[in-house]
Amino acid sequence: MRKTLFFTLPLLATSLFASAHAADLRVVTHSSFNLDKKLLAKFEQENDVKLQLIKAGDAGEMVSKLILTRNAPIADVVYGIDNTLLSRALTADLLAPYQSAALKNVPKKYLLNGAFNPVDYGHVALNIDKAFFQKNKLALPRTLGDLLKPEYKNLLVVENPATSSPGLAFLLATIKELGEKGAYSFWAGLRDNGVKVSKGWEDAYYTEFSRNGGSRPIVVSYSSSPAAEVFYAEKKPKTSPTANLFLPGSSFLQIEGAALIKGGKNVDLAKKFIDFLLSKEAQTDIPTQMWVYPVAQGIKLDPTYRYAGTPVYTKTLTPAEIAAGQQKWVENWTKVVLRNADLKDL
Repeated sequence: MRKTLFFTLPLLATSLFASAHAADLRVVTHSSFNLDKKLLAKFEQENDVKLQLIKAGDAGEMVSKLILTRNAPIADVVYGIDNTLLSRALTADLLAPYQSAALKNVPKKYLLNGAFNPVDYGHVALNIDKAFFQKNKLALPRTLGDLLKPEYKNLLVVENPATSSPGLAFLLATIKELGEKGAYSFWAGLRDNGVKVSKGWEDAYYTEFSRNGGSRPIVVSYSSSPAAEVFYAEKKPKTSPTANLFLPGSSFLQIEGAALIKGGKNVDLAKKFIDFLLSKEAQTDIPTQMWVYPVAQGIKLDPTYRYAGTPVYTKTLTPAEIAAGQQKWVENWTKVVLRNADLKDL
C-alpha cells in the first residue's frame, strides 16, 4: 500500500472510451490507492476525461511533496490525506474548500474540515504472525510496556512517523496513552529493545514482517489486515494466519479523505472525482481494494471482514491536539529513536 517512488501513470490511456480531446485530471495519491480499473474507466468515459494517477509514496511523503510544489501544483485533486496529516496540509494552505453533496450519507464524526471530504477510515493496529508465536511457544504481550521486555527483543517493526501515516498514527496513540514524557521513555525502551524502523507500511509489512519472509512477527498495520490475508490466499484458510494485537493505547482511528488542491486546474472535474469516490460503487469497492472501511452508511462488507476487528478506544487525540503537537512529537521521536538522544536533552 505504501511505495516510495514518485511517478505518473496515465490510466488506460489507450481506452476505447477515451476521447482524443479528453481533458486531463491529475490525481495525486499515496501508493496504497487502488480501485477497480473498470470503475475508473467508467468515470473517464462519463466525464470525457483522462485520469493521471500520481502515486507519491506513503501519505507523509505525499504531503511533503505537495508542500514543496505548492507554487506549481503537481495535481488538481488529492486523495489520501488523513486526520494525522490534515493539520500540515491546512497550515501549508494546500487545500481549496469543497464539500461533496454525497457527504449527507456520512456520519458527522468523520467531517473534519470544509476542505476535507472523508472517503474511508481504518484502525491502525499491531498485527502478529500467529505461527511465530506458536512455534516459539511465546506468550503474547498484554501491554505496551511488555514490548520492552527481553523476550520481545528484535520482534517489532514500526513505520517512521515522519514519512508514514500509520507510523505517525501509532506514535500519536502512544502519546495519548502514556503522556508525552511517558511516550518518549517508551520509545527509548523500544529503541534499546531492537525496534526496527521502516520508511513506510509496504516495506514494514511485505519485507520485515515474518509472515512475509522477514524476521519481525509484530508489525504496525491495520485491523483489517488479517481479513486481507484470508481474501488473497490461494487456498482459503479456516482462520487468518495473522491477528490483531489490541494492546491498550496501541490503536488509532485513521480517517482518509480527498480534497481540491489550491491552484489546481480542472476544478469542476476534480469535484466530480471527489463525488465519485463517495459514490456507492466506489465505496463498495474500497474495502477489498485498499482494506479500509467506507465512510458511507449502508455498504455491505466482504465476508472476510469477520477476521478484522475493532479496537476499544478509551483515549483519543483531538485534531486540535494533533495540530498543536505533531511537529514537536515527530522531531523528538526522531531524536530519541534514530539519533539515540538522552531524554533529558529533549
